[in-house]
Amino acid sequence: MAICLSSASFTLPKHHSLISPSQFLLFTKKNSLLTCKSRNDPNEDYLLDAPVSVGDGFSFSGGKYSDEPSPADEWFKQGKYVKAHPVGGTGEKAKDPIFGLVMAGSSQSSTDLFRWFCVESGSTANPPVILIHGFPSQAYSYRKVLPMLSKNNHAIAFDWLGFGFSDKPQPKYGFDYTLKEYVDSLESVVNKFSKDKVTLVVQGYFSPVVVKYAKDNQEKISNLILLNPPLTEKHGNLPSTLAIFSNFLLGEIFSQDPLRASDKALTSSGPYKMKEDDAMVYRRPYLTSGSSGFALNAISRSMKKELKGCIEEMRKTLMDENWKVRTTVCWGLRDRWLSFDGVEDFCKESKHQLITLPMAGHHVQEDCSEEIGDIIAGILSKRRRI
Repeated sequence: MAICLSSASFTLPKHHSLISPSQFLLFTKKNSLLTCKSRNDPNEDYLLDAPVSVGDGFSFSGGKYSDEPSPADEWFKQGKYVKAHPVGGTGEKAKDPIFGLVMAGSSQSSTDLFRWFCVESGSTANPPVILIHGFPSQAYSYRKVLPMLSKNNHAIAFDWLGFGFSDKPQPKYGFDYTLKEYVDSLESVVNKFSKDKVTLVVQGYFSPVVVKYAKDNQEKISNLILLNPPLTEKHGNLPSTLAIFSNFLLGEIFSQDPLRASDKALTSSGPYKMKEDDAMVYRRPYLTSGSSGFALNAISRSMKKELKGCIEEMRKTLMDENWKVRTTVCWGLRDRWLSFDGVEDFCKESKHQLITLPMAGHHVQEDCSEEIGDIIAGILSKRRRI
């Protein structure tokens, strides 16, 4: 069941001509459950202030379409949690930014180290390759690439904090989603995955974060593979599909909409046609917890504020004569968010290899998973099969 605000009505006390915000909040606290009625089925309620067993007050009955196993459940079974990067803040329980109510357990972070969801494939004795998703996406985007790399590598895909099944700390409660915090947390999680040298593959808007980390840890990196990274000055402006999440009020509203936060964000950037089973995985975080939307809202604001400067720093790093990491740029030419103009010139000037994929868009690993899997495997094995 999915209900949007336009098709629901609040259940309020009878005989209320006017009700103030303070009275409204008092009413919600006195009454254990505040419900929304579906116009399609008047007997079907959506619990806005649901108990922990159901959700966190913003969830749709636990975020499941039914009690049957879902694709999201199957994906979750393939992975595990690792704990990395210390939780900041005072340890106070996170409250939602709208009503100021304490959020349920599914929206609270660990008390010591953050929990990162990851899926691994291949022997741990093989060289590690870490697959890093873009914004907004999940480790699930690499589901077809993982097994392709597992023959000769230990492939790992993880969800960033705020995405997928990883912790989604609320801003001001241990993590504020600044790009610097992402750099610091990346160092923690990479060290958790491997003490040896690693290959990093990163897609999209998180590329500046990974390059910043790699700059300070070059001795740790074997290869760096960038999939449609923002490389030019024009790339410093978020597309409207993502920028909307940073807006005051509208951002808070739209970031709680699973279709806007997952489906539209993934399909508007290129030719990717999402299957319903895949859509159920991408929507799941936004259906089960309001914390996913609040995190999306926070990172969108950080990106809007910091992205231009981070791109400029990334360009300088990749063109610096002291940059020793073997770097490859893979570019889906049907990217609707990031223009190819200037990318080829940058790669020539910086002397980094450029590989183009004519049929792929921004989310290369979704559009052409087999092709990008072969390209990555070829780079890792030092065989140029392109």
